[in-house]
Amino acid sequence: MRPMVRRIAAIALAIAAAGCQQPAPPAQTPVAAAPAPNSATAPSAPTPAAVAKTPAVVVPSLDFAPGPLYFCESSSGRKAIEYEPRVEQLCRRHPEMGPCQYERDQCRAHGGRVFTARNEEVTVAVEAEYDRVVRRVRFQGDSGKK
Repeated sequence: MRPMVRRIAAIALAIAAAGCQQPAPPAQTPVAAAPAPNSATAPSAPTPAAVAKTPAVVVPSLDFAPGPLYFCESSSGRKAIEYEPRVEQLCRRHPEMGPCQYERDQCRAHGGRVFTARNEEVTVAVEAEYDRVVRRVRFQGDSGKK
């Protein structure tokens, strides 16, 4: 009876090991190197490494001018977004933080657009970049308990 148990265990182990293996990576076809152009006849083209990649989203400058950090511009005009002094200090250092983002989101919720004091717009794409840089953990309160 013991040899039968060992065989079953060995078969189960082999099946489990086979199921955990990752598929082989796709085969890569070799790329033939292009002959070097004659420098006397061919104009020099920039190499892909030399071309600088431009960022998809331009994040506003963190060099805030004295005074209000942000302005909410809507159809009714331009209004400064006011923060409590401690929150303003935090937002000057870390504009991606929740209290700063909350006020900007409130402006957008009422149909406004957010600008810095240097007239740089803080778009939803900029907010997404802030979220990408700073991973947030958001907890829901006691929403379901009574």
